[in-house]
Amino acid sequence: MLAQYFKNFSPDNPSSPFMYGLLILLVFILAIAIERGYFILIRSNINAPRFMAEIRRLVNADDFKRALALCRSAGHRAIPQVFVRALEVAAEREIVDFRAVQNSVDEATLEIIPKLSKRTNYLAMLANVSVLFGLMGTIYGLIYSFQHVANTEELGKGIAIAMNTTFGGLINAIPSILLYSIINTKTNAIIDDIDEYSVKLIHLLTERK
Repeated sequence: MLAQYFKNFSPDNPSSPFMYGLLILLVFILAIAIERGYFILIRSNINAPRFMAEIRRLVNADDFKRALALCRSAGHRAIPQVFVRALEVAAEREIVDFRAVQNSVDEATLEIIPKLSKRTNYLAMLANVSVLFGLMGTIYGLIYSFQHVANTEELGKGIAIAMNTTFGGLINAIPSILLYSIINTKTNAIIDDIDEYSVKLIHLLTERK
């Protein structure tokens, strides 16, 4: 079946423009999914409860230097990037001002959230485009069939164009939608963690002095 399907990429096959178009869309889908998957699932993700417990221990011990070092050592992970701003403000003040810490957290959050959400929506868009592009190939195949209705061989070729382009569109769309759902769900979970643990950190910093 796969061998027959790949024959549609032959330049002399009428469906080849649609098949190559779908292939280009698939390349974009995979590129975005790999980049976003790495950024969200590996580069930005962290065990938030465990990290918060360690920060709480260091702050309660007045060891802001080690708390800051721990945040900075986490690299590009989302929650530590927010925490480091709040800890910097708290470390340089004798009395920690709630508003100052809140503003630093808000500023960091506004910088990080767009980076987390960047390009993910393209996966859903490319899934829709793939289905529509496959549908365009289906319509072309039906038109081709009607134009050659008296020729059994060409009629079969038109039906094959319609079916294969539809199949190709679904091959692109189904994984793209699944990947979008996985990445988007994890992105929202990280954003929720940022909101939850930022509030906990603000209370920890402002209520201890």
